[in-house]
This record gives sequence, C-alpha cells and structure tokens, in this order.
Amino acid sequence: MTMAEVKSAARAAAFERRQKAHEAHGGGPAAAHLSAVLAGYRGAPLSGYMAMRSEIDPMPAMTEAAAHGPVGVPVIQGKGLPLKFRLWEPDCAMVEGSFGAWVPQEGDWIEPEILIVPLVAFDRAGGRLGYGGGFYDRTLEMLRARRPTLAIGFAYSAQEAASLPLEPTDQPLDMIVTETGVLTF
Repeated sequence: MTMAEVKSAARAAAFERRQKAHEAHGGGPAAAHLSAVLAGYRGAPLSGYMAMRSEIDPMPAMTEAAAHGPVGVPVIQGKGLPLKFRLWEPDCAMVEGSFGAWVPQEGDWIEPEILIVPLVAFDRAGGRLGYGGGFYDRTLEMLRARRPTLAIGFAYSAQEAASLPLEPTDQPLDMIVTETGVLTF
C-alpha cells in the first residue's frame, strides 16, 4: 500500500468518527476549553477557521478573542501555496472561497502567531492528519521559519488515532483542544 492509500484509509475512518461525534455532541465544552487556552495569549494575532461539514466550531472562542486582538481566517491562494489570513470580525461580510470555505469579503491581511487548526485525526504525539492538500503544513513551516508559531489542533476527542501515517513534511501540533480537555506536547 502506498502512503497516499494509507492516508486515504486513515482519513475515511477518522471522518466517520468525527461525524458520529459531531452528531452526538456538537462542540460541547470544547469552545470553553479553547477560550481558556487563548486567554493566556490575549492580543496575539491568531487564526481561526470557519467550520465546514462536521468540523468542530471555534466561533465562540474566535468571537471572544476578537475583543482582545486581531483574528484572521485562512484564505486558500492556490494549489501548492501556503495560506494567507484575512482579518475577521464577528458579523463581517463573508463570501464563499475555495473548497466552500467562507472568508471575509474584504479586509486587511494578518500574519498569525497562533493558529487554531482544523483536522481529520490527531495522535498523542502532536501528529495531525488533514485533508491532504498540505495547506497548513506549508503555512506552519513558513511561519515557524520566521518566528515561534503555536499550532492548536481543535477536534473532537473521538478523532484521536493510536497512530497516524505521517511524512517528514507534516508539521506537528503544539497542543490539541477537545471537549474533554487540553493535550500539550
């Protein structure tokens, strides 16, 4: 089996676990845990994301963080490119961007020091399995080359995997926040 096939199988299993968790719990206390983590970084530029499908929704934590500093959301610039982050504020005008992700219609670009990262699966070593486009891996590599950058995975606890098929280009997470608590690495 090729690495692509192994990752595809791992994604399929993780999507199923995530869907079941989403239907059973919604976000639950996860956003409160995320807000508590972010409170220690008030004012630092951060990136959240607009939840799609069965992704856990960081909106409550993003809204709270926006009262203290800049919050951006990722904008896909093109295949093989790192993400850019457009300034987001609660109730700003949004438009549909690439892959169906909603992005602010207009606004300044920011460079986050903290990224709330969506994912398909994670492991207890900070490994992350994404959607396969490599956008967050390229972005984290670029940002971390410039300065320390904190990557916070946000997920349902059911998305945890015993192990993940990882490659050298996969960027590790610094912590994972779920409805059951916070894991740091």
